[in-house]
Amino acid sequence: MNMSLSLARAVADAVLYEGYLLYPYRASSQKNQSRWQFGILGPPGAALAGTGEEPDMFADCLLRPGQHAAVEVHLRFLQLQTRTAEKADDGGGFRPVDELTIGSKRWLSWDEAIEHEVALGPFSVAGLIGEPLVLPVEIEGGIDLVDLDASGVEGAAPLAGRLVRRRRALHGEVRLAATEVGNGFLRLRVTAVNTAGALPEPIGKQDAIAVSFIGTHLLLSAHDSDFVSLLDPPDEALQAARSCSQHRGWPVLAGPDGQRDVLLVSPIILYDHPAVAPESSVALYDSTEIDEILTLRVLTLTEEEKAEARATDPRAAAIIDRCEAMSPEELQQLHGILRNPHSLAEPSLAEPSSGEPLFDWPEARTLESSVAPDAAEDLAWWEPEAEARVQPEADAVMIKGVPVARGSRVRVNPRRRADAQDLFFAGQTGRVTSVHFDVDGSTHVGLVLEQDPAADLHEGYGRSFYYAPDELEPLGPLPSGSYPETQEGKEGP
Repeated sequence: MNMSLSLARAVADAVLYEGYLLYPYRASSQKNQSRWQFGILGPPGAALAGTGEEPDMFADCLLRPGQHAAVEVHLRFLQLQTRTAEKADDGGGFRPVDELTIGSKRWLSWDEAIEHEVALGPFSVAGLIGEPLVLPVEIEGGIDLVDLDASGVEGAAPLAGRLVRRRRALHGEVRLAATEVGNGFLRLRVTAVNTAGALPEPIGKQDAIAVSFIGTHLLLSAHDSDFVSLLDPPDEALQAARSCSQHRGWPVLAGPDGQRDVLLVSPIILYDHPAVAPESSVALYDSTEIDEILTLRVLTLTEEEKAEARATDPRAAAIIDRCEAMSPEELQQLHGILRNPHSLAEPSLAEPSSGEPLFDWPEARTLESSVAPDAAEDLAWWEPEAEARVQPEADAVMIKGVPVARGSRVRVNPRRRADAQDLFFAGQTGRVTSVHFDVDGSTHVGLVLEQDPAADLHEGYGRSFYYAPDELEPLGPLPSGSYPETQEGKEGP
């Protein structure tokens, strides 16, 4: 059993159900009339008709294969299941109702989902070179009936009502192809496709979602080989990584840090080795909403609203019950935790240098100050005299032996787990607008992107993107005559 794969499933489950239920978790809520936001593979033609999503997703990943390299693919998704509440009539038949109440029990007509995981392989990676593999995926449809007696439990006649659950069959494919890309690396492309047959014209939204693969993602497990990070590839894999592309699927290393035998292809942008925060003790499903806010909102629901949520879906009932049972300590931990941002930095850049001035330029001079330098070192950060010694538009920081200050050109290489937007800026060049030293001893370099046509406008309004020094690569010395005025004795990372 692959332990990394088992640990990766915790995150994969969060991806699978993200968007399955939306606050306030009631069937009558307008928000819950349109769900399933992520990872939908719609039937062919649905996207063009505007009633569904595109039918495919793919991602390239890099492998460093061993002699007996093989890969196993786990396709995971939800299948729509329509639950209809029906009430018994006097003639012995049943009629659909929006809500069925029997005694103290209550059911609503609602779209549920069935979880599926299709394991394929393992397949020899060498055998995939030049010979793509197409693997059919067939999921049966069906109808399940639950008869309810006068006490609201499953039983025999006389019946008070029933629940009818209907599922449409799903048809799809998983495709695998491998290509040698040099330096001993292989590029593996994995594709998931919805191959549903023709639907009635015009294709309605309900028809489209009924035959869609929902929350689709893939877990890949490697044998006698390692996956290579596409977010932070080693130098020898840079060229191969640039040859990789993705469509509606984002490949990241999964499982514990340091493990490289499991890859998650996710419809949500993630970083390598994603994990569910230990502070998050309740699965809330609501499209990546902040746990603390959502939990507090759940606790404000009226008893009637909670009753409707419980009647909507068993998962909604579990959310209500779990939030109500949370202790003050559990609620407090939802407020967040402070983690060391330097833990992902290079050791040489994580801590300031000891005792040496930031620069030793002839042009540098000590800023005039009414406070002697030695005394200023002991000033609290909130003192006006301490603030006067900080000038972001004049300060500078040494990066890889090159002084960087306002006017410097740099290349952006995001490394820290910040906004996913950083990933789109990787490799772009920027012009430094300011250097900031915060009260915690960290350094932040403000810049505008040269590829941004509105860069001058952003700079004029003082709007910058901020990066740590270890995320920037200097592109040459400062222009002649533009050396910044630096504070004597100031230390940099």
